[in-house]
Amino acid sequence: MSVVFLIGRLLFVYLFVESGLMNLRAKRAQVDQAAAKDVPEPGVAVPAAGLLAVVGGISVALGLYGDVGALLIAVFLVGVTPVMHAYWRETEAAKKKAQRINFMKNVGLLGGALVLFYTWNQLQADAGLSLTDPLFG
Repeated sequence: MSVVFLIGRLLFVYLFVESGLMNLRAKRAQVDQAAAKDVPEPGVAVPAAGLLAVVGGISVALGLYGDVGALLIAVFLVGVTPVMHAYWRETEAAKKKAQRINFMKNVGLLGGALVLFYTWNQLQADAGLSLTDPLFG
């Protein structure tokens, strides 16, 4: 079952590491998009969000204090989701639908991050194929 836990972790974090790296490279368009959503200090917020996603993703993938990594991903999602995917602010039907889909996807991912946090803390040293035990116990 340790292999299943590892494969699940890798599949879960792929999205966060890839999008986080994009944010760390913060192309002007991403910063402008955040500014258009009224994100304060978007030039800082976009790379900071990227750092949360990448560090959290790598932590979960390697099982290096994976519980902390899962919490970093949760913080990323709590910060980004209601701001960048505020579907209730959209007036155009297609944009509203797309943002609602992304909002709901992120809510599901937030649930997954919390389940990972819980799982690591329940398994403790039995969390297979992890570099460290969880930080919280």
